[in-house]
Amino acid sequence: MKDKATSFDIAHMAGVSQSTVSRALSNSPLVNKETRERVQRIAREMNYKVDKNASNLRKQRSSTIALLLFEDPSPDDSLINPFFMSMLGSITRACASMNYDLLVSFQNMNGDWHAEYEDTNKADGLILLGYGDYLDYRDKLTQLQEQGTHFVRWGAHDAEYPGISIGCDNYQGGQLVTQHLIDQGAKTFAFIGTAGQRAPEFMARFQGHIDTLASAGLLPDTAVQYNAVSTEDAGFDATQKILDSGQRPDAIVCASDLIAVGAIKCLKKHGLGVPNDILVGGYDNIPISAFTTPTLTTVQQNTKKAGELLVSNLLRLINNEKVTDYLMPAELIVRQSSQK
Repeated sequence: MKDKATSFDIAHMAGVSQSTVSRALSNSPLVNKETRERVQRIAREMNYKVDKNASNLRKQRSSTIALLLFEDPSPDDSLINPFFMSMLGSITRACASMNYDLLVSFQNMNGDWHAEYEDTNKADGLILLGYGDYLDYRDKLTQLQEQGTHFVRWGAHDAEYPGISIGCDNYQGGQLVTQHLIDQGAKTFAFIGTAGQRAPEFMARFQGHIDTLASAGLLPDTAVQYNAVSTEDAGFDATQKILDSGQRPDAIVCASDLIAVGAIKCLKKHGLGVPNDILVGGYDNIPISAFTTPTLTTVQQNTKKAGELLVSNLLRLINNEKVTDYLMPAELIVRQSSQK
């Protein structure tokens, strides 16, 4: 009876090294597409099956990525910010395409993350999603880096924060939505969203907003800022404070779509129409933004590309390849809430 084909047999047939065969069968980006396809075709013809357990044992790898989410207040019981739901799907598909399993859990701000994942061989690396408090977050990132843990995170780039970040150009997003509202005739503004070191993504959106107003000559008589976390209730309460102060801005710029949904609810409660009385813009383009009444003008972050980049860059880190931060462009999605 003929022995089973080995990776060395495939290497001989394909005219490549055995290590190239291993990389090609795991879809490594280190092997060019033509070679990968040739090796995989020969493997199929020879009925070759990868022994995943043996391969992992040799490499001391789990072929698993851990995705850790912050628990966020949410409209349902998931405790996952709706913005990350579509990104979760993209990450899952990207892992599957690279023959990696995905372990999903919530981030534990207490204890040692590394002891729970990479150091115990549960996962080869971590993807971190969620906003959280960046001043607290930084210490944990430093700990991960000191332990030699491979990780990437979704979030704002900052030289003070360890690790590789994949994010969206929040400053540009703040500019886009603000300029659009100015073009619609708005001259007085309120911004809802906590802006500061603890929330650098919201801060960048606010700074883009402020700088755009300055360029249009609309400062200092406008641009009142109200703190709010990314929930509908926080958006409602901040809008209530705006109205209680006696202000009635032409437009409200919200640092997230959830905040914007709460703001619209509050305006409606007081008999104010959107967009006829007050224009409203959001940020994130979560699914509900296309189904609010009115539909919500917002800023799109490409979650499909984000998920793919998080996975591909983490795998490069795991393979000791050079990786740099990546900032995606923002895109304005214009809907009814900003058009009279």
